[in-house]
Amino acid sequence: MSSSEIEIVSDSITRNGANQPAKVSNQTQQVTINDVYGASAYGDFEKLRKFVEEDGASLSEPDSNGYYAIQWAALNNFPHIVQYIIEVGVWAAFIELIPVFPRRCLKHGGDVNAADNSGQTALHWAAVRGCIAVADVLLQNGARIEAADFNGYRAVHVAAQFGQTAFLNHIIAKYNADFDAPDNDGRSPLHWAAYKGFADTVRLLLFRDASQGRQDKEGCTPLHWAALTGHLEACSVLVHSGTKEELTVKDRAGSTPVQLASDKGHRQVALLLSNAQKAQSKRLKGMSCAGKVKSIGYAPFLFCTVIALMILFINSVLLGGKDPGYIKRSNESGDCSKSEDPLLNLDMNGSSVWTGNWSQLCPTCKIARNITTNEVANASRYSYLRGPDGRLRNPYNHGCRKNCADFLIKGHTDDNEIAWPPLLQVAH
Repeated sequence: MSSSEIEIVSDSITRNGANQPAKVSNQTQQVTINDVYGASAYGDFEKLRKFVEEDGASLSEPDSNGYYAIQWAALNNFPHIVQYIIEVGVWAAFIELIPVFPRRCLKHGGDVNAADNSGQTALHWAAVRGCIAVADVLLQNGARIEAADFNGYRAVHVAAQFGQTAFLNHIIAKYNADFDAPDNDGRSPLHWAAYKGFADTVRLLLFRDASQGRQDKEGCTPLHWAALTGHLEACSVLVHSGTKEELTVKDRAGSTPVQLASDKGHRQVALLLSNAQKAQSKRLKGMSCAGKVKSIGYAPFLFCTVIALMILFINSVLLGGKDPGYIKRSNESGDCSKSEDPLLNLDMNGSSVWTGNWSQLCPTCKIARNITTNEVANASRYSYLRGPDGRLRNPYNHGCRKNCADFLIKGHTDDNEIAWPPLLQVAH
């Protein structure tokens, strides 16, 4: 990393100048106000009107340090002063049409987008102290929300630099300010909030889905800057909301956040980042099959199960009404002598023997009815097993006594079909 500091925007409170107020309080009576800049800074509306309307003082010219009256009023949160300065600028356009205005007044109105020597506007100064009321006045009167100074700092950057979380959220929510815009060095407001250690501002930007892995021109992420300055809470927020890649990403100098924290002597931050890095490594190495399933989620497996069940259901519906056909007897069974008892020569390994359901365990029932196991299991599929009335009827059933007698005496049953009774007789 080429430098350990980010050049931050100068705080207007520490600027030197004759017109700069030390504090905005009840010191107005103790400080001599002799120009529009002091009146704007201290919110002395009566003196400001006197300087402008009676003395003809200009509000469009900067002071000796290059700062405008509207900036001083914005810094110290005087929305009525800001509104007056803006209205003077608006009224100046009508000065030629309305000559009855007080002498020399309203021709030097302030510009809402007036920029000082560093390119900062009144909105930048309002962001320093989080002056929401002033920001509303400025933005409702044409101030540019995305105005940037010479460093590329916008109002969102300045608010992040000074930890003005409420102000930042206000201009983002109400005026659609770009909360992830980079400055000239590629640093977003999240970089600045992390660098300055404003954990609440970091939380807001992460809630707004700011890019946490963005690297600036030096290759630093917000976690790099938080680790560099040793802000433990900001680092903790970034670690818990980030990914494992952000713990190991390196800047242009080849340093990771934990290395920067260690080099700067920030022990607690270095320990936090080191433990987080170890926890991520152990989690990846020790992840079991159940852990992988949990990380993926059960939705894909449930979806595959539903698809498989749908295929099985459709297949069963399509095949349910089809003729199952016949199974050929095994060769060994076919070669048996006709004189041998068929029951003694059954091939127990043949598929034809065990085809069917539990009724196969009682072959004598089939003998008594002169019907095969396949016919019993698939009776609804064979047309010759349905009588004229559509009900199940075995045409080869000659009665239990005759069927058993034929099988025991002849060795086989009689396969002659029985004539179907007339449908009228069946109905009766």
